Amino acid sequence: MARVVVWHVPVTVSGRTTSLRLFRLRDGRRCAVGFSSAGALAELLGPEQAAVELGEPALRALTAPLGVDELVLDPRLVAAPVVAPAVTAAPGDPSAAGAARPAAGRPTTRSGAQLQRR
Repeated sequence: MARVVVWHVPVTVSGRTTSLRLFRLRDGRRCAVGFSSAGALAELLGPEQAAVELGEPALRALTAPLGVDELVLDPRLVAAPVVAPAVTAAPGDPSAAGAARPAAGRPTTRSGAQLQRR
């Protein structure tokens, strides 16, 4: 009988509900990810990331009804780190203070531009 390899799979926990975290490939397709160790998962997604242990057949069975057929094992971060631009202003300049922080309650992009609500 073939031995099933167990993968550490990131999940989201909300109350009593646990759901798989799905990710996207560069081309936009959704994918599931699995890690060969809890350490590898924590290294990439952080030590607070919740995870479950699943075999590959179970992971594929859970994602297939969602139309997800891609599985990435031991992914590596490929995006460049986001660095916030330095804000330089004269002390006490109220216009610079407003530019450094977005308005409360308004979603923003990484560049700080406010998003329009529809």
